[in-house]
Amino acid sequence: MAGNNVLTFSDAAFDTDVLKAPEPVLVDFWAEWCGPCRMMSPTIDTIASEYAGKAKVGKLNVDDNGQTAMRYNVRGIPTLLLFKGGKVVDQRVGAVGKDEVQKMLNAHV
Repeated sequence: MAGNNVLTFSDAAFDTDVLKAPEPVLVDFWAEWCGPCRMMSPTIDTIASEYAGKAKVGKLNVDDNGQTAMRYNVRGIPTLLLFKGGKVVDQRVGAVGKDEVQKMLNAHV
């Protein structure tokens, strides 16, 4: 479901992989059963390739990793959270286009 540059995040490694990362990290909160999440998948794959080396891009399955979703009050999916320096610096809820995701990242890379 994910391209070569798309990482998979989990509750167990979230602090290390995301919060302590030196570069900005875009996290796509999603679930297998979510139609809009599946629509976002090609966009996330493309963004991950285009921003390789500048930002980390990955997905967190909310069904498998509920603790992190609750920690950041993710109530609707897909939700995109952009982390920098361990803090959320931008977010989008719902399916958004590639240009919107690029705007999020361009402000922080």
